[in-house]
Amino acid sequence: MGADSGRARGTEGKISQWLRRRPKPRPAEDEASERLALLLAVAGAGMPVSPAAHPVGFRCSCERVGCPTPARHPVSFAWQTQSTTDPAQIERWAAGQPLANFITATGMVHDVLDVPLTAGLQALERLTDEGVEVGPVARSGSDRMLFFTATRGTPEEEDEWWPCELDCHPETQEEHPGLRWHCRGSYVLLPPSRLPGELDVRWERGPEHPLPDPLTLLEALQDACARYAGSAEANGLDPNAVAWPLGR
Repeated sequence: MGADSGRARGTEGKISQWLRRRPKPRPAEDEASERLALLLAVAGAGMPVSPAAHPVGFRCSCERVGCPTPARHPVSFAWQTQSTTDPAQIERWAAGQPLANFITATGMVHDVLDVPLTAGLQALERLTDEGVEVGPVARSGSDRMLFFTATRGTPEEEDEWWPCELDCHPETQEEHPGLRWHCRGSYVLLPPSRLPGELDVRWERGPEHPLPDPLTLLEALQDACARYAGSAEANGLDPNAVAWPLGR
């Protein structure tokens, strides 16, 4: 009996050792460090950031009853002036709001071409095959893809701006189905962001890639969106849905 007990104790010891050697879940400190590193990389590329809401279950942290864009909007109504590339401020936000998502305000340094995920994947494959320099690309939830580009710049004449609402106007939806051009007055969520329903926003190509001229991507994105729109309409889907509505 003593020998059996010894074997049992020896076996138990080996199991305990094996369990201790098993990979453990990533500590919260590691996730926080990675999150901060990604935010600082975005800021280092010149793209201003600002805190955003985050999911609380299937609800929004803003606690607004019936929030139309849960976990997808800035915390402050002054997000356009609050957005910054200052590393010290970003570190303070990240430390003080450990659950917050972050947005980047577009139209100052960069724009974002927001397309359906299926169209984005097709366009990305075509652009890569053609040797076109594609900049940062993010996957948003389960249905949108974001192509980060250089901004069109600050024109001398105010009327030269192409507002992000352009493709929402009835006369332009047929020309640009499913595509939204985020420029001045708009924003998108930055990776890593969490969305209700265990969805997220994550990089496919990180912010270390230079921002390309948006016109070098536009033809491939338009063609892919047009094909997607035909397929979506045939299946009763809305090809003109966008990733991040401006309304709160």
